[in-house]
Amino acid sequence: QLQLVESGGGLVQPGGSLRLSCAASGFTLDYYAIAWFRQAPGKEREGVSCSSRGGSTNYADSAKGRFTISRDNAKNTVYLQMNSLKPEDTAVYYCAASRLIGVCAPVEVQYNYWGQGTQVTVSS
Repeated sequence: QLQLVESGGGLVQPGGSLRLSCAASGFTLDYYAIAWFRQAPGKEREGVSCSSRGGSTNYADSAKGRFTISRDNAKNTVYLQMNSLKPEDTAVYYCAASRLIGVCAPVEVQYNYWGQGTQVTVSS
C-alpha cells in the first residue's frame, strides 16, 4: 500500500524555521517526483515546491529564497526546509507523489498519491 506521511509541523514565530518531512512507504521515492502543497483556511490548495526524479527542483514564487526541498532516497524521505517564515505561510502542508518523468511542477493534477497533511502555524 502506497503511503505518504508528513511530520514536522507546528507553531513557530515569524522569522523562524521548520523542517517538514514526508516519509514514503510501499514504494520507492527514487522513481517519483515529489511535491509539497499547502492549503490555508478559506483558500485553495497551492503548490509550493517539487523535486523531480532526476533531482531538479522547482519553487513557487512565494517559496523562492526561503524554502528548500530535498530528498534522502536512502531514507525514502523528502524534506521541506522552511526559513524566514511569515504569518501568511500558515497552512496545512501536504506532500504528494507522481510518476511524472522530466522537469516537475507543483501542479496538483499531476500528483496521484497524497499524504494527510501537517499543520504549520506562524504566529507571535
